[in-house]
Amino acid sequence: MARTKMRELGIQIGKLRTGEKNCITDVKGVRVGHVTLQKDLPNGEAIRTGVTAILPHSRNVFREKVIAASYVINGFGKTTGLVQIDELGQLESPIMLTNTFGVPAVSQGTLQYMIHQSPEIGDTTGTINVVVGECNDSYLNSIRLFPIKPEHAVAAIEKATDEQAEEGAVGAGTGMVCFGFKGGIGCSSRMINFETKTYTIGCLVLSNFGKQEDFRYWQNEGLEQPTEYLTDGSIIIVLATDAPLSDRQLKRIAKRATIGLGRTGSHISHGSGDIVIVFSTAKTIDHFTDRFFETKLELREDTTLMNQVFEAVSDVTEEAILNSLTKAKTTTGRKGRLVKELPYKFNND
Repeated sequence: MARTKMRELGIQIGKLRTGEKNCITDVKGVRVGHVTLQKDLPNGEAIRTGVTAILPHSRNVFREKVIAASYVINGFGKTTGLVQIDELGQLESPIMLTNTFGVPAVSQGTLQYMIHQSPEIGDTTGTINVVVGECNDSYLNSIRLFPIKPEHAVAAIEKATDEQAEEGAVGAGTGMVCFGFKGGIGCSSRMINFETKTYTIGCLVLSNFGKQEDFRYWQNEGLEQPTEYLTDGSIIIVLATDAPLSDRQLKRIAKRATIGLGRTGSHISHGSGDIVIVFSTAKTIDHFTDRFFETKLELREDTTLMNQVFEAVSDVTEEAILNSLTKAKTTTGRKGRLVKELPYKFNND
């Protein structure tokens, strides 16, 4: 039986309307692709992992960069590429998600894809900043076997489309656990109307954090949480918008994702890697140019519109996390472990 989104179960987050797909791909041009790996191996080992790619547009991202920022809520993580994003305020590669030990292979595969697409990289022009985020799926996945290979990153990029993204136990979310239930990939979006303009805020999360007793939507009537699952977990939050925002403004909205994360019940544990990556598609920046000056349109901040953006970010983050739970299916993994899907029974007081 197909699993469904939280909103379709009668629980709505906030008052702003969603986009047509209630997905990060409601932001025009944004594309998402998954590669899912599932295989049972001898001696109780199992592969339950994958790769997810988020592309800001369908063209060459290195040659047409977008404005971007990141915000580290808690830095227990192994991401790549955030230092340069924060320094230059630009994204020049797909945003890639995978498991913790898969980061080197995904970085290599993404680099190979981008070099093939732009042969000038590392030759007649500079190198490229590849962005990869991760969560630890070792409860269900035999992470020490390094099942992720560079070609899986390439495949995820090539599969990326602007259709409704798959959610739940797919791609990088295949082996993730959230609030003691099966977690993974979740999406949501909001539309903001202002005079004659409509802007979109989209979110994709990779959820892998929290204990069952912390989940504020759960009635706490007793599914046993796996006793061996002792890590604090992590979450990667990817935000996209077509609103004209500077990298400084994007960092400001990235901070509001913390509100949506906290509403679900997270207290941002010591060992939790909680990372936000955000970009705007409103303007692209040419890698090759003879210009010495850039003209940019930016949203004025002391307006009701900016407050609506903050509100939208809080809401899409919360709803995307919930959708990562309601869309995920019960999954078995290494050592015969089983993580159950979230029952459709909630506390929405």
